Amino acid sequence: MKILLYGLNYAPEPVGIGKYSGELATWLAQRGHQVRVITAPPYFPRWRVGPQNDAPTRPYRNRYIREELQGVQVQRCPLWVPRRPTGLTRLLHLASFALSSAPPLLAEWRWQPDVVISVAPAFFCAPGALLLSGLCGSRTCSWLHVQDFELDAAFELGLLRGGWLRRLAEAFERRTLQAFRRTSSISQAMVERLHAKGVEPSRTLLLPNWVDLEQIQPQGPSERAQNPYRRFFGLNEEHTVLLYSGSMNQKQGLEVLVEVIRSLADRPDLVWLLAGEGPSKASLQEATHGMANVHLLPLQPHERMNDWLNAADIHLLPQKAGAADLVLPSKLLGMLASGRPVIASSPIGTELAALSAEAGLCVAPEDPESFGHVVVQLAEQRALREAKGRKARQLAELWFCRDAVLQELEASLQQVVNAAAA
Repeated sequence: MKILLYGLNYAPEPVGIGKYSGELATWLAQRGHQVRVITAPPYFPRWRVGPQNDAPTRPYRNRYIREELQGVQVQRCPLWVPRRPTGLTRLLHLASFALSSAPPLLAEWRWQPDVVISVAPAFFCAPGALLLSGLCGSRTCSWLHVQDFELDAAFELGLLRGGWLRRLAEAFERRTLQAFRRTSSISQAMVERLHAKGVEPSRTLLLPNWVDLEQIQPQGPSERAQNPYRRFFGLNEEHTVLLYSGSMNQKQGLEVLVEVIRSLADRPDLVWLLAGEGPSKASLQEATHGMANVHLLPLQPHERMNDWLNAADIHLLPQKAGAADLVLPSKLLGMLASGRPVIASSPIGTELAALSAEAGLCVAPEDPESFGHVVVQLAEQRALREAKGRKARQLAELWFCRDAVLQELEASLQQVVNAAAA
């Protein structure tokens, strides 16, 4: 198959949508498919173009660049990246990429791809993907993969405001969603939201994010004793490590963690390892300055991820209430694969709440008192931690194995291509 992937984020971004889009395209290329990508230079999660962690990488510039990455032909298009993203600046940011990428996108008409996959967010790009599919004719299938309901999240989190603006945006969104031949999303709740927005169930597909179960595996007692992170920070079995890893922005609600850390400041046995990048990192660093048991780190390199995740006794996954079921955090999958329990904040009835209740404990969003209570509960009950950790690994193996997920996607792609050619 000839597959064109079109989206704002791509490898070598180390977390979030860029990570998954990169792995998806590479996997398909390794299966013998011709894959091209139109994307932006890496900028997330630091919100500036260039290297996104301390791992060495090429010095990307914010301009048009062609390159080949692991058998995939990649066209980079420049964009405007705000230093402090707000509702309005995010919209301008998305629009800048949609405009700069339009000429290279439409030039792919000459290639005649079998499938054009547009990855949301960057919903401004969806009309361009539909236009290209239309120019190529009925044999080219349009596919929208929703990683994040960006419009819903923007209004629920207060990044955008105004009833008239929301009605206008939702009308545009509904028409766009319904125009794609196939639409997928990463959780069952998000697929059901697609149905609520008018997409026919027969044209939707559950396509969860995934985890490499070979790369991330639970470490036993002897391996944990030699874990380089635990050794570096001088940690032993008397310490309980609470770990947060990933992007640091408004959706995470990291201010809850600050309150929890302050309320448990008299517990030297609790050690907090917080790694990530994003707009909220500076305020988190300021709020925890001088706390000896709190360590802020940059995002950790991919090749050290198994040791990093296994340094935890408990993983932390705070979420704001407005983000519930608008996105299933991808960082959850590595947590599950590491065989360590998770403390998450999400309303009862959401998919995140159901998963985290099995693999750990779940509390209501933006409730630092309850969050702190379950931190103490898990910290003081080793048997409960171990039982929840075993269940976490089982869930990762059952639902989020990389090859199983991508093989199902490949079969669905082939199905729509065959139907178009018939």
